[in-house]
Amino acid sequence: MRKLLTYFIFPVCIIVLAYLLYRSISEPVKFNTERDQRLAVGIDRLKDIRTLQVTYKDTYGHYAPVMDSLIDFYNNGKITIMRQIGSEDDSVAVLHTEAVKKSLRNLKGEKLMEALYDLYEKGDNNLIIRIPQLTEVKDTLFRNRPDFKVNDLRYIPFSEGDTVIMRSIIKQVSGVDVPLFEAQMPYWSILKGMDHQQIVNLVAEREDTGRYPGLMVGSIENANNNAGNWE
Repeated sequence: MRKLLTYFIFPVCIIVLAYLLYRSISEPVKFNTERDQRLAVGIDRLKDIRTLQVTYKDTYGHYAPVMDSLIDFYNNGKITIMRQIGSEDDSVAVLHTEAVKKSLRNLKGEKLMEALYDLYEKGDNNLIIRIPQLTEVKDTLFRNRPDFKVNDLRYIPFSEGDTVIMRSIIKQVSGVDVPLFEAQMPYWSILKGMDHQQIVNLVAEREDTGRYPGLMVGSIENANNNAGNWE
């Protein structure tokens, strides 16, 4: 019996204990690694939503109420951008432009810009002009990202089809109407399929400290300059 304990049972127990110890250490590390990878993808998507929402508000004075409105704005909307002619770092051009403006002092605003552009078209290349130009949203935002798909913005990554929770309101702050929006990705969605108990612990830790249990950008409760809760 003693030999059985020494040569078989004890070694097996040691191996089992070593495995359990390894598993107790490696599984949280594995969970944290995959969690961070998934959250990074979610954060990038929320940043894109924020960029599009800010552009939407600059155009209409309020944030898009639903994702369909935001996606339609990207596909079909137009925004005004400023086209820059000349460089403000060119001191000669700066002085020349100011002199020309003084000679056209009877003109203001858009008419002044039109007169300056007319001079530019006639060959005055020392002018610095900023001209408002109407352009399509999809030709301006994310145009350097060939893999960008606007319809993906509605979905939470890794969730198997769960949709981003998005809200927008007009709220009075110090007597002033302030447009606000928020977009959320709950942990239960973006971490779907991962270790259940680890997600439970993560959600509980967030709730116990009064924080949203997931990723969130903006807030309809408090004006926070559209900050993300990861920033």
